[in-house]
Amino acid sequence: MLKKFHKFLFADLDDTLFQSLEKCEGRGLPIEAAAFLKDGSPISYTTPGQRAFLAFAQDGMTMIPTTARNLNAFQRVGIDFHSYAVLDYGGIILLPDGSVDQEWLEHMRGAMQAALPGLLALAGLIDAWAERTGFGNRARLIEDFDTPFYLVVKDPQKIAANLEPIEREVVQPWIDDGARDYFIHRNGNNLAILPKALNKSHAVAHVSARLRAEHGDILTFGMGDSKSDARFMAACDYAIVPSRTQLAGLTLETL
Repeated sequence: MLKKFHKFLFADLDDTLFQSLEKCEGRGLPIEAAAFLKDGSPISYTTPGQRAFLAFAQDGMTMIPTTARNLNAFQRVGIDFHSYAVLDYGGIILLPDGSVDQEWLEHMRGAMQAALPGLLALAGLIDAWAERTGFGNRARLIEDFDTPFYLVVKDPQKIAANLEPIEREVVQPWIDDGARDYFIHRNGNNLAILPKALNKSHAVAHVSARLRAEHGDILTFGMGDSKSDARFMAACDYAIVPSRTQLAGLTLETL
């Protein structure tokens, strides 16, 4: 008799289950709003194929969002989830009742406080470079639950190539100088600098251990669009990579 496994899908959100209007243009498909700004206006959309995948996944698996979004941004996603949630690149875990996993939060607070001086120093270097060059934005420190997590820089004109000089001239040399314990995540108009202690894979391992304690044998799937998702996907039994994404371009589409 075939043994029954509880199945869980750890799924990234942005550019995996939905994407911006700009990234939907040209497909000629009917789209539906999936995530919203603070004023209630839609910011991200699903295609028919994505909605079909959601129905398929939710029919046989428990979906666990695994996202860079903080709590406020996650609460503006119009998809119902009913289990754990991994937020802030793995910095925050929500329990199935929606409360925060306090054990994980205390663990991450200690690690993030240790990383904070480096993030602040790098933010100062980025802002000084922006003032010298006329770049129209500054580094932003992302915090949640009174805990600092990472830096993000975006080009105000939404031109991803404009972030390349910042990465090349400021961020990468700073990381390389002394082999600092931080890493870069680049995907489109998003340049993020994270402490190595902050990684979705660590949170996924923590949640998976909880699930095994609750259910016994489980089968896990990881799904994501970017290079930064690869580690948490590799920690799962199977990996799912959407086409036309950064991760697909680095793996499947280059073969």
